[in-house]
Amino acid sequence: MDVDDLTATPRLATKAMLKHDSVRDVELLLLPERVVLLNKSGAAILGLCDGSRTVRQLVERLEHDFEATDLTGDVMAFLQDASGRGWVVVT
Repeated sequence: MDVDDLTATPRLATKAMLKHDSVRDVELLLLPERVVLLNKSGAAILGLCDGSRTVRQLVERLEHDFEATDLTGDVMAFLQDASGRGWVVVT
């Protein structure tokens, strides 16, 4: 994923699934033979990665939901890492 490509559309990889563990009240990313415990912001980003939103739209939504500004760099860094780990696919 190009760091400057705000028009890219990320989606969860086919092998990945988000799940809320209600017993522990945490968000999980389920992958083959592995479970990743997500923090609130990571879960929010991945939850929006459905292939229908651009990165720009995703950032705008997160800035609104978290009442924050200037999240573009953080979101892009997270998405690059998630893409490198095979959690998301970016088109």
